[in-house]
Amino acid sequence: MSVNSLLIRHARILLADGSWLTGDVLVRDERIVEIAAEITANDATKQIDATGLVLLPGVIDPQVHFREPGLEHKEDLATASYACAKGGVTSFLEMPNTKPLTTTQATLDDKLDRASRKSIVNYGFFIGATPANQPDIRTASPACGIKVFMGSMHGDLLVDTIDVLEPIFAQGDRLIAVHAEDRARIEQRKQEFAGITDPAIHSQIQDDIAALTATKLAIQLSEKYQRRLHILHLSTAIEVEYLREHKPAWVTAEVTPQHLMLNTDAYATIGTLAQMNPPLRSHRDNEVLWAGLLDGTIDFIATDHAPHTLEEKAKGYPNTPSGMPGVQTSLPVMLTQAVAGKCTIEQVSNWMSTAVAKAYNIPNKGAIAIGYDADLVLVDLENYHTLERKDIVSKCGWSPFEGWNLTGYPVYTIVNGNIVYEKGEIRSEIKGKALRFDGNT
Repeated sequence: MSVNSLLIRHARILLADGSWLTGDVLVRDERIVEIAAEITANDATKQIDATGLVLLPGVIDPQVHFREPGLEHKEDLATASYACAKGGVTSFLEMPNTKPLTTTQATLDDKLDRASRKSIVNYGFFIGATPANQPDIRTASPACGIKVFMGSMHGDLLVDTIDVLEPIFAQGDRLIAVHAEDRARIEQRKQEFAGITDPAIHSQIQDDIAALTATKLAIQLSEKYQRRLHILHLSTAIEVEYLREHKPAWVTAEVTPQHLMLNTDAYATIGTLAQMNPPLRSHRDNEVLWAGLLDGTIDFIATDHAPHTLEEKAKGYPNTPSGMPGVQTSLPVMLTQAVAGKCTIEQVSNWMSTAVAKAYNIPNKGAIAIGYDADLVLVDLENYHTLERKDIVSKCGWSPFEGWNLTGYPVYTIVNGNIVYEKGEIRSEIKGKALRFDGNT
């Protein structure tokens, strides 16, 4: 329901300073205008009785692959945004490996136009680096950053040699986000393990040394040119340990719920559905990634939502594509960990909203404060529900967390003051907006 004003009543509200208030929030013209223990606004177009629910800032997912244009059989901007809304994700940043690739102003404009017509949540897009598009990655706008695939990619988006990487870091000041895996080592190990069809071998082929080698190179280039760097989907203990000692102040890193919660044991239970890049790791890697998140070495959480159909995943390794969906499940997966005492709700909200907005210079997002955009999610932390395949709204139709008993599911998701998800119903008529990236466009 599109509304001019919205009054949320009796919620447990996480405020921007990390404190809590049980009370009301008033929204007018897409912005939060009042927060108080009790607000009288009889003229509010819509009121929500949020008794028993927790109000958090909407999740900003800073790494997704929504497959449009060119790969819409896996996902499209509409279905992906529905999954976002059901999962409490109010904004996303999407990657350039579509068909055609997002490597020019024209292809970026095309995505922005598609999202304006299809996405019910807010959106932003990366521009992809190739060996030949230096001017485009500096000027295409608005872009949240430059995506560099140092490995796990083929074709024009593979940027894996120092002679191509160095000019990207040396010229301009736009944020660079890297998929850090060393292609040469991966190709070598593919030959070593050729003929093995057990998908668990994927984690040995793309091993922790491949990840660390690329991460070290990215850090070295970032330090040489004092260039803003973000390391995507950190997956290994040795990377955390390296960054703990060597990460400059201008470098950030993220981790996925999959790399925190799943490990190589998952191959035995879900097979190729557990296959992703970078791969799942060991129990120890889970533990060290958690420690890095808790101590601030890792700055925030992203899903790397990368859907493939069940038919594609059934082809048999190594002919199966890597990637998992995640936008619908990330918030309840993490809030379940908070309720279990692994972390706090405040930390989850910082990792999934506040810190992301700060890292990408997204104004007026990521917190519940007067003057901020009303991107909000009301979650139920009192009840649990076992995630089933029928619950998934992503076009791929599956989740690696099927069968998990989770809490913190969204009851309402609000984007720019408009309710896009309410108690199981998705409001497809609402449309999100293009995000701003102040100082990074």
